[in-house]
Amino acid sequence: MESKLSKLAKCAGCGAKVGAGTLSKLLKDLNVIHDPNLLVGFDTSDDASVYRISDELALVHTIDFFPPMVDDPYTFGQIAATNALSDIYAMGGEPKLAQNVLIVPKTMPKETVHEILRGGYDKAFEAGAMITGGHSIYGDEPVYGLAVTGFVRPDRMLTNSGAQVGDVLFLTKPLGIGILMTARKAGLLSAEGEELCVRLTTTLNRAAAEAIRPFAIHACTDVTGFSLMGHALEMAEGSGTSLRIMPQAIDILPEAISFAQMGILPEGMYRNREFAEAKAALGNTPQALCDVLFDPQTSGGLLIAAAPEDADSVYAALKASVPSAQRIGQVIPRAEKCIVLG
Repeated sequence: MESKLSKLAKCAGCGAKVGAGTLSKLLKDLNVIHDPNLLVGFDTSDDASVYRISDELALVHTIDFFPPMVDDPYTFGQIAATNALSDIYAMGGEPKLAQNVLIVPKTMPKETVHEILRGGYDKAFEAGAMITGGHSIYGDEPVYGLAVTGFVRPDRMLTNSGAQVGDVLFLTKPLGIGILMTARKAGLLSAEGEELCVRLTTTLNRAAAEAIRPFAIHACTDVTGFSLMGHALEMAEGSGTSLRIMPQAIDILPEAISFAQMGILPEGMYRNREFAEAKAALGNTPQALCDVLFDPQTSGGLLIAAAPEDADSVYAALKASVPSAQRIGQVIPRAEKCIVLG
């Protein structure tokens, strides 16, 4: 069954996200209820909200959805579900319940819709979570994702705002997904490149979350639509620190640099650059590599700030369990710029 899903979408995957700068303006001056049991809300730019039920249990909740970045409906469902489940892992939690969020054109065959949902259900099953329903409407462009609820012990909760000076930074998947999928849409990506993108975007961050659980982790976030630079900026600002990142230590997907040099870049890269570049010291980092660092990632890896005394053990645990264990930098005292490359 051939269904050119990606041709129906103007933007693909997490590249369709509203820019972080625009989003912060949209959230200003909204009435909110203040509750001491709300441990994490939208004010810290975290991956999910966390509500304390007791001293031993807190609820973690998130929602994530986007238009297709691939043509195969089953694969699209897998990618979208993997991406949504990642938010729970980034908070240190375990996903338990999920609900579908689905928009489909009226003309889409029922078999295609079924395959999208089957992809989502299979990934939820792999994560040990139950999809218990959801909501669907008709629209011009297909969109799929999940609202996910998980649980975490309040004292084991991870946020993006707890990084401490001296922490070592790790990344668990390579960068360049957005650029490669933009090239794919133009018919330029190799079959090997597309297969690698699919494999990475359908790999749950469950193994990464489990690998770091025994260690002193001070901050964590998943790297998705706002790019490594955007999510690193949120971590630095939330923690009152700066992050020194070594670009040469970052794994880049094959073909990403060459496509960036050709100017084949997703629209979201420009939004991310507009949001984060002014607060970053790029040094002499080559332009194409900078483009990759600002590239919106769909279902990317975890960015982790680990206590220095646990860094070697964290690295060893990650190397045994994640697609690409990378030791990419360190948390430093607040400098003139929040992100320092080199």
